Parts: sequence; structure tokens; C-alpha cells
Amino acid sequence: MFVVVVVVVVDDDGGDDGGGGDLLSVKGGGTMDLSAREDVLFFRPPPASDPALILELKTRRPPSLEGRAGCETWSVDFSPDGAWFAWSMGHGIVWVVAWPLDSEDSQNGETDRGDKSFSCGHPVWGLAFGPRPPKSAAPARRAKPSSKWNNSLLLATGLENGVIKIWNVLTGDAVFDLLGHEGVVRNLVFPQNGTLTLVSSSRDKTLRIWDLAHKGKKVQVLSGHKDWISCCSVSSDCSMIASVGRFDRMVCLWSLRSYTFMKNLTGGTQKTLYLLSSCDFSPDGALLATAAFSGSSWWIDLWDPYTAEKLATLADYFDDYGQNQISAIQFSPNGLHLAIVTDDRALRIWEPGKRGMVMQTKAHRDSNGLCCNYHPQGGVVATGTRDGHVRFWRAPRTVPSLCHLCRSILRHSVSTHQMEPLPLPKRILEYLTYRNIPDRLRTRCSLDDEEWEGE
Repeated sequence: MFVVVVVVVVDDDGGDDGGGGDLLSVKGGGTMDLSAREDVLFFRPPPASDPALILELKTRRPPSLEGRAGCETWSVDFSPDGAWFAWSMGHGIVWVVAWPLDSEDSQNGETDRGDKSFSCGHPVWGLAFGPRPPKSAAPARRAKPSSKWNNSLLLATGLENGVIKIWNVLTGDAVFDLLGHEGVVRNLVFPQNGTLTLVSSSRDKTLRIWDLAHKGKKVQVLSGHKDWISCCSVSSDCSMIASVGRFDRMVCLWSLRSYTFMKNLTGGTQKTLYLLSSCDFSPDGALLATAAFSGSSWWIDLWDPYTAEKLATLADYFDDYGQNQISAIQFSPNGLHLAIVTDDRALRIWEPGKRGMVMQTKAHRDSNGLCCNYHPQGGVVATGTRDGHVRFWRAPRTVPSLCHLCRSILRHSVSTHQMEPLPLPKRILEYLTYRNIPDRLRTRCSLDDEEWEGE
């Protein structure tokens, strides 16, 4: 088997100063014993027991820092063209590496790949590359030509102290800071419209919409959550923002055009105590997935964001209380699959409505996953862990059906309200509005042998 091991040595005399690193690559099997170096970042071959694992990225820390707060990988992201990968590696450091990691360039130690690290000074909870170009099916809202950042690749980093730092990826320079949040900046999103707009959510119970063309001096504040905001997502047509509150259990929809509150999808108080952790729009914007967990289960709800109707629920029940947290979800670029990160498995991939997982890693009680992100071209999912590691997984590559492609293109620009009056056969209308998905699926994913049933 052909295996590539890449080792990055940070030349900072044992400290993290934000500087670049020297690249060393080795072909063939085996690993490198560099345990004497505390400033070594390394990749190791995937273990034979997990064939879906492509590479694992770790940082070697002094024993005194292992397992302590501050080392978590709260966020990872791929650049819009898939050429860069950003990793929040703990202790205020973000590493940006050229992708793919095992490209031909990385086989030559003399080649400058442009990998770099940024020292942010505080723990980094959110990452986002931008701006993100619009889909060809959507009209582009171009950024003002006066901005010198139009043609730059930027990286936004959300910090524990509420500051958002903006970096120029290609030069490695800090561009400017965005000030205003009064709590942890948990999530950052660049809308997919080519503009220098940045959406942030925070533990200060607010979302903010920044105009980076004006260095964030023009900002809209969205208030309405009663507690921490766990996650936010922007629809593909850039008309809506979804946000989930961890403790207030609110799933809020906001207008990105008028900067106003639209609706709360939860629609009332639930009988059981639970926490909301993540949300994501499907690539066509016709579905919103939200993730929640309680003492003995986790579940994913699929919503129609236009009608506020709950279309389906995937639920998982556990025998052991407290081994149930679901940390992150994300739709695949083609909208066929949903990546799921939970406490008991590093990664699951589900096709909404199907009876069973398309792919899942082996059960492991200490997987401690925190985040996930698909490569823009699909095929790879990156997951970050509580101990500061990053793993790259081989994701299923499925050719979308002609029906799915037609639905994705149509729903990108046609809302449910516009779809329902059309003179279409009931079966076709149900497919186009995702009402052909079973409304409830139950599983015991905590067991090695899954048992599914529709209710």
C-alpha cells in the first residue's frame, strides 16, 4: 500500500510565534519517531482498523498541556476552491496548509507550499474562508470595486474574547479586527454570493453581519436569542440566516436582506430538556437540518425553512446516560448526504430518508468530535476533536440522479410557496418539496448492529 507521511517542523525555538514551517516528506510505510521534539506537527498513516481514515493531523504539546482546556479543535474549514485547509489547533494558533496534503509539491522538501500559521492570542472557536463565489445558477452580487480585498483570499477567525481577526491568507498578514461581540464568537459564515459580507454568531446572544469592504464599520446586529448561540448557517440563495440557541432551544430564521427576525421553527416549549448544537442548510436551500441531544438520545430534524414544517426526524437512543452528544452536522456539496459528528463515533454519513448510514466509523467512546467540514468538491470530510487533532475521512462519492439534479437546480431559486401552486402530479410535488422522506426514523447507532424502524 502506498502511504505518504508528512511532517511539519515549526522553527520557533519551542514557542508558537505565528511563523511558517519547514516541510519534510517521506514516502513509503511506517512512521517517524520524533518524540524528542515538542514542536512537531505530523501526519500518520491510517490504521488498518479504519480504512475510511485517510490522514490524521496532530500537534505535539508538552505533557502539561495535554487534555487541558484551550487545546480543542473547535473549527476547521476548506477554502472555496479547495486549495487551502485551515485548522484551529488550540492555544490561539491557526494553521493554514495547502491542499491536498499529499500533492506532488509536498514530495519535494525544497518546494515552498505556502503553509503558514497565525497566532491569534486567544483560543479560536470559529473559522471561515471568504469571500465565497456564487453558484452559477445564482446572480452574483458583486462587492464594491473600491475594496482592495475583492481579489484576496481572507480567513476570519472568531476568538474567545469576542474579537474577530481577519487575515490575508496569501500574504499571512493580519488585515484588521472586528470589535463588538461581548462573548465567544462561536461561528462564522461568508454567504455564497461573492461579497465581502461576514455573518458571526456569539455567546453574547447576538448575530452580527459585517461589511468587510468597510472594515466592519457597517454592521447589523440581530437580537432575539435568550442564551448562547451554538451555530449559524446561511441559505445558498443568501436570503436567510438560521441560528440555533444551545440553551434557549430556539431555531431562528432571519432575513439577510432586511436584517429582521422571520420565525422560530421550534414552535413552543418541549416537554424534555435538551440542547441544540448545530444547523446547516442544504445546498439548494430547501432543507434546514438541526441537531439536538438530551440525556439519553440525540436527533436531527429536517425542516422546510419556508413553511416552518418539520419534515423528518432521525433519532438515536442510548443505553448509557450522557454518552450521546451530537456536536456538528453538514450537508455534502451535492446535497445527497449529511455528515454527523457525535461522542461515540468519529463520523457518520447519512442520506436523508434512507434506512441506515451510508458510512460510519467504528464505535469509540472517546472520539470526542467537535466539528466537521466537507471539501468543496466532496470525497473528503475533515473532523476536529477535543484533544486538538484533525482527521481526514474518505467520504462516499455518489453520482446524483437526474431527478436530484433537477430538484437542486429548481429549488435553488423557487421557494416552497411558489412550488405548491404549480399544476404538478402529487408524487412529483412531494419529491420537489422533500415530503417524500419518512417523517420519523429511529436507530440504535450506539450498537455495532443498527436496528432501524420507521414510525
